[in-house]
Amino acid sequence: MSGNRRKAFLVSIALVSGALLMTACQDSDKAADTGAAQGSSSATASGDAATPSGASAAGGGQGTGKGSGAAGKASGATGRGSEEGAGSGADTGNGKREPVRQRCGANDISWNTRSETQAGGYILISAKAKPGITCVLPAALPTVAFGSDGTEAGPAEQAVGEQITLSGTTTAYAGVNPKSSNGDGGKELDSIIVAVGDDDADPVSLKVGTITVDKPVVTNWHTSAADAVPFG
Repeated sequence: MSGNRRKAFLVSIALVSGALLMTACQDSDKAADTGAAQGSSSATASGDAATPSGASAAGGGQGTGKGSGAAGKASGATGRGSEEGAGSGADTGNGKREPVRQRCGANDISWNTRSETQAGGYILISAKAKPGITCVLPAALPTVAFGSDGTEAGPAEQAVGEQITLSGTTTAYAGVNPKSSNGDGGKELDSIIVAVGDDDADPVSLKVGTITVDKPVVTNWHTSAADAVPFG
């Protein structure tokens, strides 16, 4: 082989080898690009699939939170109901509770008065609960006032009596002596103002006929009229 032909052959081999090398490099680059693209696509697809899963997880978290909140509210409401139920009534000491009776107000009571001659003369007040009402007269003096100046009757007894529950036909009695002084003074009146206590918002005015008032006194409430005589 001549030198010129040898050179041409070597050049051809070099050119072909270069072309093959370039082709191989291009194919390798394409494969790499394709692999990267596929990897990216898979990652994107996987990411997209993860996103709904994440949203679902977030949604599940919200659902759980709301459910727990509702349960908490329901539990709280139950707790409040239990507390309110437990708070009503009085403890009897044996694990049971009994309803607390309401305190009587003057408007819960049917009132009556009459004049008595015993002990120099006094006014007997009787109190009975109105139909359908059960209430308690406290262990304290009734509030009895006279005239426009509101002169109050003092205690005719040394000790305070017991509370009385009014219901049905049960009647309580208190005796009022409008004039406990020995003098001739006093003011002439024909009615008295009666309340269950100083904080009674609805006192009543009761007719008693003409009386002379001077240093009046009143007994505690009693269940017997005979115990309500104001000797003091």
